[in-house]
Amino acid sequence: MSTVQSLELDQPLKVGGYTFRSRLFVGTGKYSSFELMRDCLEASETECVTVAVRRVNLTDRSTASLLDFIDRSKVTILPNTAGCFSAEDAIRYSRLSREVLGTDLVKLEVLADEQTLLPHPIQTLKAAEQLVSEGFTVLCYTSDDPVLALELEKVGCASVMPAGSPIGSGQGVLNPNNLRIILERASVPIICDAGVGTASDVAIAMELGCEGVLLNTGIAHATDPLRMAHAMKHACLSGRLAYLSGRIPRKLYATASSPMDGRISPRGS
Repeated sequence: MSTVQSLELDQPLKVGGYTFRSRLFVGTGKYSSFELMRDCLEASETECVTVAVRRVNLTDRSTASLLDFIDRSKVTILPNTAGCFSAEDAIRYSRLSREVLGTDLVKLEVLADEQTLLPHPIQTLKAAEQLVSEGFTVLCYTSDDPVLALELEKVGCASVMPAGSPIGSGQGVLNPNNLRIILERASVPIICDAGVGTASDVAIAMELGCEGVLLNTGIAHATDPLRMAHAMKHACLSGRLAYLSGRIPRKLYATASSPMDGRISPRGS
């Protein structure tokens, strides 16, 4: 079955007024070259790529920029406020991205400190509320705290993006129980963000019921980034289809896969 045929087994992902067939969101940092970044984005078949506003010169087009290597006819650019450590900074860079890139989308990140890169809950909530009031479609990076996730939804975030584990750590989903609680209580799309190291991490997040996964380092710092981009694409798709299919229950003892009397077993047995 082709990727296109597999996508027909699911509904598109809707975030605010935006619709995506691919549920894999991919970052643009840390690649060894813009050309490799472009090839990996194409291999992943992502339809939404994140760009760090603080780390990209959006106004000086006299030199090569990563924006020159992104085909905006195929993908949606999601500006992010990576590197911001206060609500005021995040709001300022969000406004800049809207003015220069012509989009109301923003992936909000407000970090607490440079050592842990953990999200600052108070500053994040403050920035989210202000940006929503200014008409932004806010996808908000946060911790896996179920209470904070609901508060971000209440102020109007179009998507809440809890971290699977610390940024760039490659540890995967460390606390699936918290993600389950968030998924059970939230009504906006939950996109797992940060900590993905390999394809199985993506599959786990999707099998839990996450609407999507955002990653960067897992591809960019892989030994073979292009192969890993392909792997992440298939993991996202297979994890989503597995979630929709419904896994069999875990049992303590074995169950024969072939009935003893030759009859077809009812579903779920």
